Amino acid sequence: MYQTLLEGHSYLRWLVLVSLLCSIYIAYKGYSQKLSFTKTANLFRHWTATIAHIQLLFGILVYLQSPIVKYFWRNYKEEFQNLDASFFGIIHIALMLIAIIIVTIGSALSKRRKTDEEKFKTMLFWFLIALVIIFIAIPWPFSPLANRPYFR
Repeated sequence: MYQTLLEGHSYLRWLVLVSLLCSIYIAYKGYSQKLSFTKTANLFRHWTATIAHIQLLFGILVYLQSPIVKYFWRNYKEEFQNLDASFFGIIHIALMLIAIIIVTIGSALSKRRKTDEEKFKTMLFWFLIALVIIFIAIPWPFSPLANRPYFR
């Protein structure tokens, strides 16, 4: 079960990134060109937040099953020096939780803004911040903190 969850979590990250990038592009284009906040823009806003929440659920399940995380918490004092274990034990989950909270706030605020310009601007600002945090927190193959393959 753990391996299936991990693979699902690994593949879903690409869906999260693509939806965030599409939403950011739509928000940038809408804000810079003073377009109307269409049903399509609203659907991208909504589905980006939904996909991020699904990824969070997978992430929590992986976190609870992970042998690396279990080992980290059993040997906290010794393993805090181990970047790989401390990355997955604390850094990854903390940053991803923050990113999902930011996506949620950005989606909710954007939905409630009065003008189309404010909706696009809000969505652009919050989703960009979340994207930067997510890029930092993903264990890329080139990451000095913890590296994993692009696909599991």
